Amino acid sequence: MKKLLSSFTALVALGLAGVVNAADLVVYTSQPNADAQATIDGFKAANPGVDVEWVRDGTPQIMAKLNAEIAAGNPVADILLIADTVTFERMKAAGQLLAYKSPEAKNFDASLYDADGYYYSTKLITTGIMYNTQAAMKPTSWADLAKPEAKGLVTMPSPVASGAALIHAQTLAAVDGLGWDYYKQLKDNGAVAAGGNGGVLKAVASGEKAYGVVVDYMPIREKAKGAPVEFVFPKEGVSAVTEPAAILSSTKHQDNAKKFIDYLLSENGQKIAAGLGYIPARNGIDLPAGYPARDKIKVLPLNAADALKNSEKDVKTFSDIFGTKG
Repeated sequence: MKKLLSSFTALVALGLAGVVNAADLVVYTSQPNADAQATIDGFKAANPGVDVEWVRDGTPQIMAKLNAEIAAGNPVADILLIADTVTFERMKAAGQLLAYKSPEAKNFDASLYDADGYYYSTKLITTGIMYNTQAAMKPTSWADLAKPEAKGLVTMPSPVASGAALIHAQTLAAVDGLGWDYYKQLKDNGAVAAGGNGGVLKAVASGEKAYGVVVDYMPIREKAKGAPVEFVFPKEGVSAVTEPAAILSSTKHQDNAKKFIDYLLSENGQKIAAGLGYIPARNGIDLPAGYPARDKIKVLPLNAADALKNSEKDVKTFSDIFGTKG
């Protein structure tokens, strides 16, 4: 029976792969479903007649699927749109990405795309502090979370479960006056680290915890819906993932893939990102309601190549501090 079920599953998978391969463009993404659909709909409106199929999952799951396809010699995706540049640095080094110099890049800061054209940031998703409006302290600094007033009241995602959390930890670890000693202070102050950003949002919005380390759009969206939360961009600065996009070197639809990159970076594509509640990566696009002016948000630097090289070591360092595996 198990063999029959396995064979059936394999046949279904092959059938689905055939349907996807029949499309004019295949996108693998870690965007939330509604955001992915809005992105695809916008592209199709700008490029009528292009049939797009998309597959959505978390970045680790998407990469596991793609890596399995690459190992089997049949990568399906043309476009990869996921959370962070670190993954793309690994793929660039492995020769898995196609270089493309988009004409839209001139509207972006050079730090937001690969100089050789292998990947392009599409938005800024920063990590800052959220707090319940009933909390006694109104934090303005990362250091505030290590104060006695926050003892036992702080929650954050684990880098084991969240790519953005790993980027955040690596970013703060490189800041003078913070570093890994800061995380030790948080642990000593009773902070907990587990799961992803969604769990942090729920814990703080419900009042289970007073303070949380979380990606910006979640509490800003929930506040707009009436949740008793506020979001703070700490004065030291924030980490950021940029949800970059890249073309796979194995693409079977190179022209349409280039059009998709151009669309994501275009004024209309970036306005859709802003309309979904994200900070657009392109210069000159208004930020969504609930965000401060762009020049008021200090984004802390991160070297993607160094972050990639140190990822395993940094996950272990974080896990050793908090005594957790996820």
